Amino acid sequence: MAVGLPEERERDVVGGDRQCRGIRASEVIDDDAVGHTVIVASATIGAGAVGVTLPIPICRHCQLSYPPAVDEPAVSPRRVAVVTGASRRIGIGAAIACRLAEIGWDVATTYWRPYDERMLWGSAHGETAALQEQLAGLGARTLGIEADLSSPEVPDDVFAQVNGRLGPVGVLVMCQCDDVDAGIAETTVEDFDRCMAVNARASWLLVRAFAAQFRGSHGTGRIIALTSDHTVGSLAYGASKGALDRIVIAAASEFADMGICANVINPGPTDTGWMDQPLLDEIVDGTLLGRVGNPEDCANLVAFLCSDEGGWVNGQLLMSDGGRRTC
Repeated sequence: MAVGLPEERERDVVGGDRQCRGIRASEVIDDDAVGHTVIVASATIGAGAVGVTLPIPICRHCQLSYPPAVDEPAVSPRRVAVVTGASRRIGIGAAIACRLAEIGWDVATTYWRPYDERMLWGSAHGETAALQEQLAGLGARTLGIEADLSSPEVPDDVFAQVNGRLGPVGVLVMCQCDDVDAGIAETTVEDFDRCMAVNARASWLLVRAFAAQFRGSHGTGRIIALTSDHTVGSLAYGASKGALDRIVIAAASEFADMGICANVINPGPTDTGWMDQPLLDEIVDGTLLGRVGNPEDCANLVAFLCSDEGGWVNGQLLMSDGGRRTC
């Protein structure tokens, strides 16, 4: 399938240590390995003459029906964010997901292991499950979705799953990408089309799906995308990221009446395991702050943009590279 829950984490929605609201339990039926204590409780569905009281399995701690009902997301005081392209724990996407969890967001992530397997740095077995556990440890309800964003139907599927399991999404952070190390002469049509599908078309479809389901108050919605200006020697990647920039900047204007802010971040060269030592040295020498960027630098900026204080920043392409462009 193009999209689905990871097979090793069938129950990927994880509850934190939240106060039980005093539901009367008749029986403890499970003590789940990921932290749920499931009880049989009574709940009234509907009101007045049509109200029906039913026994339901529910987590004593996080009040999440168990297994979570697809059409009845849990009520949580935390708002919901989607971070795409978060598969490697040393990657920017994972750092952003963790930072958002730290500041009070529930976080759904997407990943696509076949892409990581094509790259020289790869992805260790179990990294996606470990990231979900890390997010849960930070107090977030989580959902990990393996999603092939080159398929045009997948963005809508992603939001359907997140809405069903966690609730309406208030923040979309797009870190997904496809890349091929080839210039103008060497790039194939297949490579170009794949990069455009993942980096540009999927971003458009994710933005569209996000706006369609957005229910937040005016001024609270956020769309953030990561971009790059690395086009020389990487034509398909750079060209598709350029298209991504324009899509997101357009969203700031088109969704202004909904109060959704949309911005693009260029984090500059970031050390996520793909640089050798000569390249690291070259980047350090060419950066005013005298070091290479790390994933937390970008994550901190995303956290600010998602805050109330960051709500005045809108429709911008933000350079966050330690002054590299100034050198």
